[in-house]
Amino acid sequence: MARPIELLADMHEIKAVVDGIDNSVDVKDWEHCLSLFTEHVHIDFSSLGGGAPTVVPAAALVASWRTNLHPGKSSFHLRTNHEINLDGDQAWVFSKGAGYNKLGDELWEFWGTYEHTLVRTAGGWKCSAMVFTLTHTRGRDSVRLG
Repeated sequence: MARPIELLADMHEIKAVVDGIDNSVDVKDWEHCLSLFTEHVHIDFSSLGGGAPTVVPAAALVASWRTNLHPGKSSFHLRTNHEINLDGDQAWVFSKGAGYNKLGDELWEFWGTYEHTLVRTAGGWKCSAMVFTLTHTRGRDSVRLG
């Protein structure tokens, strides 16, 4: 069983990975974003626009975000209410999130929940799975897609 200080350190690092995904996306630091994932990632964003859950190379996931969140589009993500569960070298995080995409004067806002799975690697904790469940949107959906 982990000592309390080790448990706190793990929880801090896990939260930093989950929040770091959003922070790196918002500042378009794609290299750092990629470093937060395992080589392949199970993703489920089906509530955003269909499609089935799938496993993709992390590089492909980050490349798709880089394409969609091009230099002309800004984004802002918030994450809160982290519930972190640890079992050895695996962790699960449930959190609530909100954010927006802005393109010119147009805005698309969203709210939902996230579930992240992380694994401890030689390089620290990495995200191996990510599920987003959309609960509400407001604004122009074309901004999300454009």
